[in-house]
Amino acid sequence: MDGRDLVRAVKEIGTERGRRAWRSAWRHRRADAEALPRRGAERARVPGLLAGTEARPGGGVLRFARSELLVRVTVGGAVFWGWDGAEPVPSYAVVGSGPAPDPRAVLEPDTGGGWRVVSERVTVAVSRHGAVEVRTPGGAVLRRELPPRWWDPVGGGDGGEGGGGAGPVAGGGGSRWLQRSEVPADARFFGLGGRARGPRLRDGEYGLWNTDPKGGFGPDTDPLYITMPAQVVVADAGTHLAFYDNPWEGRVVLREGEEGAGSGVDRPGTSELRLEGGPPRCWVLVGTPARVMQGWSGLTGAAAVPPEWALGYQHARWGFGSEAEVRRVVAGYEERGLPLSAVHLDIDHYDGHRVFTVDREAFPDLPGLAREVGARGVRLVSIVDPAVKAGDPVHASGRAVGARGAFVRDARGREVRGEVWPGECAYPDFTDPAAREWWGGLYAERLAQGFAGFWHDMNEPVSFAPWGDATLPRSARHSLEGAGGDHRAGHNVYGLMMARAGWEGLVRLRPAERPFLFSRSGWAGMQRYGGTWSGDVESSWEGLRASLALVLGLGLCGVPYSGPDVGGFGGSPSAELYLRWFQLGAYLPLFRTHSAIWAGRREPWEFGPEVAELAGAVLAERERLRPYFVTLGHLARRTGAPYVRPVWWGAPEDRRLRDCEDAFLLGDALLVAPVLECGADRRAVRLPRGRWYDTATGAAYEGPGQVLFEAPPGRMPVLARAGAVLPVRREDGSVGLEAWAPARGRTGGGVVIRDPGPGFEAGEVERYTVRWAGDSVVVEDEAGGVVSGVEVRGLGGVPAGA
Repeated sequence: MDGRDLVRAVKEIGTERGRRAWRSAWRHRRADAEALPRRGAERARVPGLLAGTEARPGGGVLRFARSELLVRVTVGGAVFWGWDGAEPVPSYAVVGSGPAPDPRAVLEPDTGGGWRVVSERVTVAVSRHGAVEVRTPGGAVLRRELPPRWWDPVGGGDGGEGGGGAGPVAGGGGSRWLQRSEVPADARFFGLGGRARGPRLRDGEYGLWNTDPKGGFGPDTDPLYITMPAQVVVADAGTHLAFYDNPWEGRVVLREGEEGAGSGVDRPGTSELRLEGGPPRCWVLVGTPARVMQGWSGLTGAAAVPPEWALGYQHARWGFGSEAEVRRVVAGYEERGLPLSAVHLDIDHYDGHRVFTVDREAFPDLPGLAREVGARGVRLVSIVDPAVKAGDPVHASGRAVGARGAFVRDARGREVRGEVWPGECAYPDFTDPAAREWWGGLYAERLAQGFAGFWHDMNEPVSFAPWGDATLPRSARHSLEGAGGDHRAGHNVYGLMMARAGWEGLVRLRPAERPFLFSRSGWAGMQRYGGTWSGDVESSWEGLRASLALVLGLGLCGVPYSGPDVGGFGGSPSAELYLRWFQLGAYLPLFRTHSAIWAGRREPWEFGPEVAELAGAVLAERERLRPYFVTLGHLARRTGAPYVRPVWWGAPEDRRLRDCEDAFLLGDALLVAPVLECGADRRAVRLPRGRWYDTATGAAYEGPGQVLFEAPPGRMPVLARAGAVLPVRREDGSVGLEAWAPARGRTGGGVVIRDPGPGFEAGEVERYTVRWAGDSVVVEDEAGGVVSGVEVRGLGGVPAGA
């Protein structure tokens, strides 16, 4: 128990909920002591020397003295390898049966007694000791995996049901293992899910265990709600993504390399991964950042496209308390002419905090309220927690599912109980298909109440504990799709499978509408079912910076739709901090203010008339750009490219851009430079190559280079790429085109996808070209016809110093 846990434990023992949490934590500890064997004697194991090979489609099996390795290059260039019989599927991350093997990739002898698989995009070399190298077609080494090391329990398995650990959803135990990797000395690490330290991941240790940090978090808090063993590595030699498809608890230790470290010799960057169970398997994708993310999307699933309204501004608060307060807030936005797309209701609208209920005294006519605000263009979004109050009707219906009920059980077959907001609760086992189907049907009640969207919370999952790990006991039993296993294997995928249950239920209930769902916790592939948000980020300038790091990192892990609690969750931001956060939020996919019941208000007018006026301009620009966000959402589904991208996205070879963490690209067209420092009224912006226009003044600047911009309270630097074409909303509500003049002698262009409606249609792709024609700029469609009515900007811009 660390110092913070001790203080919290002492405070909570004085409350009834605190005493119940104490008892729950002791029960969980006792369950683990009884059901999980103590780690005894272990023997270390390494593969040993190569003894033989067997060719298979896309690669083959290499047999070593004490293990075997499957290597496969797939169509599209993704590389898979798995030790000890691990196959690509079944997997919670990989869709279907995974990509097919590349029939042109064959296993052949390599130098030094090793073997290699050569394909068009990548070469995989395996040494006679079991080291695996991923090389570019030109021979540059992108990643070198040293021979792995296992620690097997002496005398066989550890006694857990499900055994072995080699099966991807088996949860019974098996071997701990360690994988050390090397990357080029100039490489930079990104990813690993949602990290407050980032987006560039510095030297240090990163946990792999989805965790509620028990209060507001800042840059030094790790791990958080979404962890993934997925690294994006950017180096001069190329970009690659390495994903260790294993949901067990673990940690990653990263060390950046150093060029000319000793006697002029480069010291490679290193990654050390330790996981508490199997299977030891890995995917690697290589290429440009765009190609890598397209491959990742193909591997783990295309991102859900949010409804068009969910790309507008949304307001949430824990503590609205009544229908009258919701009406007051909605009217406040309307009276001030401030656009609002949705209001989110937190746990206080439930009856006794019990999921799928309504407090009838505070909300006597929730469907009527939904219709009333809906007539003003505002939707209602409901929180949904996984914990079910023991003994209530939802609990009774879950217990009637199948032969064993829908809830997680312990090693003796009893329901696991925890302490959450409603009191003593049971937890649905979302790794059981029958439980997912039952849970998905419960959303009919929410739809009948008039809710249009859903926000999954507390789904790490959380069980209140005054000390230790605030989740289920590690010995808790999960179905794991029938394979059986415990919470050590089920914990990190719990939120992912809850999202699947909700998404599939909503699609069954309303097949003509694509759902709006976002989740606090999840794992690789969660983009298939919606997005996420920051969770309880602290109300501070550090929290503001962590917000951007989270969105950028999650986008590189395949989750394009995310955003923070603007203003932070638990505190009362200053007017300056609130406005700067509001400005940043307007350029992120999920634009939502939110706060705790004890925190300050988040309505713009609560910060005074000047902030309200400036926030109004921010909201107007978000509305103007909403068609562009629609296009980015559809492109994310088609290509895997996130809405929000690091500035090195189009030029990963530029080392200065790799280290830029305080700005980002919004699609291909815009470069956004938020103000992240208290009191700042200017800020430097690192420009990628090409011409960029200041959208506020029209002035042009040539990159690469660094420019100092004025940034008074009402302004955040936003630049447009020369030659960009993007869709915007006109004052009359129609969608038109905005083009930025290319440099003389050059052309540009853009892609537009208009919202096809509320269903699952893909939308038509419109491609445009922009060029100079004499002294004017024209925009042409795919057929070569000149498009009329385009607003062309940047015509008066002259590069600084020209």
